[in-house]
Amino acid sequence: MPDYQQLTAVEIVSLVSQGEVSAVEITREALQLAEAEGEPLNAFITLCKDRALEQAVAIDKRVRDDMADGLPLLGVPVSIKDNLCYRDYPTTCGSHILEDYNPPYDATAVSRLIKAGAVIIGKTNMDEFAMGSSSETSYFGVVKNPLDQSLTAGGSSGGSAAVVAQGIVPVALGSETGGSVRQPASFCGLYGLKPTYGSVSRYGLVAYCSSTDVVSPFARDVYDLALIFDVICGEDNNDATSISFDRVDYVKDAESNRKYRIGMVKEHYVEGLDPQVESVVREAASKLERDGHTIVEISLPSGKYAVAMHYIIAPAEASTNLARYDGVRYGLREAGDRELDEMYAATREAGFGREVKRRIMLGTYVLASGYYDRYYVKAMEVRELMRREFEEVFKEVDLLISPTAPTPAFKLGEKTHDPLAMYLSDIYTIPASQTGVPALSVPFGQAEDGRPIGVQFTAPWLDELSLFRIAHRLDHLG
Repeated sequence: MPDYQQLTAVEIVSLVSQGEVSAVEITREALQLAEAEGEPLNAFITLCKDRALEQAVAIDKRVRDDMADGLPLLGVPVSIKDNLCYRDYPTTCGSHILEDYNPPYDATAVSRLIKAGAVIIGKTNMDEFAMGSSSETSYFGVVKNPLDQSLTAGGSSGGSAAVVAQGIVPVALGSETGGSVRQPASFCGLYGLKPTYGSVSRYGLVAYCSSTDVVSPFARDVYDLALIFDVICGEDNNDATSISFDRVDYVKDAESNRKYRIGMVKEHYVEGLDPQVESVVREAASKLERDGHTIVEISLPSGKYAVAMHYIIAPAEASTNLARYDGVRYGLREAGDRELDEMYAATREAGFGREVKRRIMLGTYVLASGYYDRYYVKAMEVRELMRREFEEVFKEVDLLISPTAPTPAFKLGEKTHDPLAMYLSDIYTIPASQTGVPALSVPFGQAEDGRPIGVQFTAPWLDELSLFRIAHRLDHLG
């Protein structure tokens, strides 16, 4: 068998379909790597060994019976973030309060992977309830960056990023609320896509901020990224926020000679942006310009309010979504001889970590009588202002180019005692999340010490194809 860790998902599909390697062989290799190399990174919370091998055996039988046509992820090992429900396997969200919760159903995105022939090998570690930018708030410990274990892998989808960067799987699912896939992708040298809000079903994704949460993929190859998005996207009757739209062949059409008009947001290049990151973004823009694309300076003045707006809206929705964890219906229960209210308080005190408690308190505060109009309503007005600015900008340009994160990956522990500094890690990713437009982090360049740097592209609503095309072109330009 070829070197598994170097194989793309597209190559695995070809090998398995032609009988050159079996799905069982591929799966065993992935599981062995998950144990040997995933454990030092603390990247997995649960490995799904038995079911993964069962899925692989079934795939090999379909190949032998000549019934494997139409399975775009035939035999491809995939990992999923531990806030996506997977039937009868723990879905912990990185939290003690859900440590023993086994859902009775699959998330829609997960079921679509399985129907496409993928093999689910494990559930990946994450910031607790996706609240974090460094994968350091998990009840199950921190995730380490496979490129340098002293560095964060990013957050909140750090576990999914780590297993793809390490070569344990070629593709993985994370989730995005304000940058939780794009930022780890930048830190780990990967492609990370935040799809248009509603283009991928949220059914079975444990809610954090329902108005921005999106199931989002990682890959080491842009064709793999397009492939997995093509599998998971589409309307779902189980999710009222999912949308119907005209589909295209995202893989076949990813290669294109179309020339784009690309906007550079002048407000992005200010104090706080690492000069090495700025240099890489400008180099990418210059290469695209030499390739025939047009680079123009544009303005998005509402962007300066992005972090403040996001950290009002997201905690407000989180405080509502997490109210269900009370020790009565599912998850942890700290009962004893306590009265009902005491049991609620004791369960949440024991079950939630510090960052989750901080955001619940903040969200409850901004929704309280007397503060709702002052904070939450204003934040929603800023969101609408930002959405309208994007509408106007996309009348002038086809895409936006920007940094993905203000710095390369930082040291573990560097920002854990400074929440504001941590929140600012999402300054360039939040606008796309809050307005619902798609955005993609593309690996391009490095800092002087070798840390990878991502360049972000943002497109109009439902134009993921242009993101794949520009990423493919930039990869070709090198």
